Amino acid sequence: MTVALMWEARAVQGRGAELLEWARAQELAQEPLRRETFRAPQDRVLVITWWEASDVGAELPELPEPTADLITRPVHRWRFESLG
Repeated sequence: MTVALMWEARAVQGRGAELLEWARAQELAQEPLRRETFRAPQDRVLVITWWEASDVGAELPELPEPTADLITRPVHRWRFESLG
């Protein structure tokens, strides 16, 4: 099955470009099938990675939490199973 991991963070006001650069520089322990990075208003950054896994709860590499001075709140994380 394919599992998509979504990672979303909101930067401190005016530091969205720095958060985007930080997220793009993060290497994962394994290479995902696919990885996309997005930005949104309010200095938000979203990273979606796709993985081949046995189930939606499988242990998979995830982006870490940025330093507290770069973000306004804890990172939001979601897991989805692809339905084709």
